[in-house]
Amino acid sequence: MEQHTKSPPGSLGASLEYQPVELKFGTSGRRGEVVHLTQLEVYINALAELEYLLALPKDEGGIRIGQNFYVGHDLRPSSTRFVPEQGGRGEIAQAVMAAVSDAGLRPVNLGAIPTPALAYYGLLHGCGSIMVTGSHIPFDRNGYKTYSAKGELRKKDEEPVNARVEEVRRRVYGESLAESKFNPNGMLKNGHLELPEAQTDWKQVYAQRYYEFLCGTATRSASKRQCESVLAGLRVLVYEHSAVGREILADILMSFGADVVRAGRSEQFVPIDTENFDAHLAATIEKLAAEAWYKHGRIDAVVSTDGDSDRPLVIGVEPISSPTVPCRIRFFGGDLVGMVTAEFLKPDAVVVPISCNDAIDLGPLRHVVRPKTRIGSPYVIAGMEQARDLGCRAVCGFEANGGFLVGTDIHHDTGLLRALPTRDAVLPILCVLTRAREERVSLSDLFAKLPPRFGKAALLKQFPRAKGRAIVHRLSPEKPEICDVFFVDGDPQCVGFNNQPLEATAEHKAQLTQIRAFLSELFNPKLGFGPVTRINYIDGVRIWFQNGDVAHVRPSGNADELRIYVVASTPERADAIADIAVREPDGILRQMERALT
Repeated sequence: MEQHTKSPPGSLGASLEYQPVELKFGTSGRRGEVVHLTQLEVYINALAELEYLLALPKDEGGIRIGQNFYVGHDLRPSSTRFVPEQGGRGEIAQAVMAAVSDAGLRPVNLGAIPTPALAYYGLLHGCGSIMVTGSHIPFDRNGYKTYSAKGELRKKDEEPVNARVEEVRRRVYGESLAESKFNPNGMLKNGHLELPEAQTDWKQVYAQRYYEFLCGTATRSASKRQCESVLAGLRVLVYEHSAVGREILADILMSFGADVVRAGRSEQFVPIDTENFDAHLAATIEKLAAEAWYKHGRIDAVVSTDGDSDRPLVIGVEPISSPTVPCRIRFFGGDLVGMVTAEFLKPDAVVVPISCNDAIDLGPLRHVVRPKTRIGSPYVIAGMEQARDLGCRAVCGFEANGGFLVGTDIHHDTGLLRALPTRDAVLPILCVLTRAREERVSLSDLFAKLPPRFGKAALLKQFPRAKGRAIVHRLSPEKPEICDVFFVDGDPQCVGFNNQPLEATAEHKAQLTQIRAFLSELFNPKLGFGPVTRINYIDGVRIWFQNGDVAHVRPSGNADELRIYVVASTPERADAIADIAVREPDGILRQMERALT
């Protein structure tokens, strides 16, 4: 759409010297390539979302004129400064602050802060917030995520917000260029602007959530000895890289008595994706662990987060008998970390997306698992709210990336864990380490208690989302009500979103049989797969095989990536499936691309 060309002569829209690329609403806010992220585009979208929040009732997360509104950012260069090699774009936080001020709110800069810490601070104060972050996506992208006074924006908000964006766009484009605060290049006329001094009391507020949980007190100082005994005796390496929460994570672990070794800090942004633990990342962390082992002695775990510190990375470290290498590492997938965390909390309802490792259906949580949702925190949050409405009192959820959400306050032993219905990385790290410490076992032994199902995620980068959606469409039934298909003696039996049987016509069954045959050619016996026994369409295409393998194909909701989630009975088999799926140039996903697009 070239709406700017419809603006009157002399207006900002008619004077723009570039073709605007509009930001899109994804599962975790708005994201785009930095070269297209003009301050004008960020301002328009942020102002529209703020106006939407101002129009909401208070009990739905609405905010009011004159209130504080909190802004935070990650450590990507474009979040707070201009980047010459990215078209001179950047200073996204400054554009957000301008929108907050123009909306009649009081912008408060919380500085470099983890996304969950920002959200928690806003929730406690009954205020909205915006986090400027690209999370784990590649360095050349960025974006932001808006929170109401009640939490994340939801899928139901998407349509009215987008309508408001178009309204604000027409209004801002229609202003005269002389009066507009933006120049024809889509940037603020003031040029470089320093952000206000950051308010840092959020650090104590965020840490208090965990002191109250594990120590039964709102402050560490009130029960210092008790807090320091929680992780006493554990030596933990914090892989810092460019995670915005690298310092607060290390500080919290030390306050609970862990011996913390910091390593791998980078002043260059590193896009860590906790769902894509590849060989390069493994080699980097294994080297850091070995160096720390030689210098400090035994290392019990390596922990880290993604860029905005809402997804955990948990890695076990095991000694080996080698004259040159003292240890080896073992990565634990985010859904396994989520299971250990949920078992520790003893909830009466757990909500997970369809991509979750199916070990959750085999272990002690199977009795409290709610119907699985689509992938993305908005869907998990909606599922938690449904559980709460049904009378559940201790509700939590997690995603395959490890981000853990708490939908209600949860009492645990003598402590209280306060609700935080957005992804958090510190809580699962603390729960895993605390449980290992309490049971006096290694992380490997702790995770070995879960049912023996092993997950792996992999992806193709620079894969257009439109092409990924086309692949899913070609593999999906024409009847959209079909959610699940079970093949019984080759006959497709269909189930709807309410888990009720669905009647399917002969034509629909023929189509599903053809889809099964096509998938069986790609995931064939020569590669070790059994017959296809089930296909789920809640989000993407999730395929079950008779030998217990699971393969789930889905385009990313936030980046141009095609992902595959794998579950198998051994870690070696899971790794093998992931490898053959994304192998270049003839892996399963590339074959699927050539055949279907």
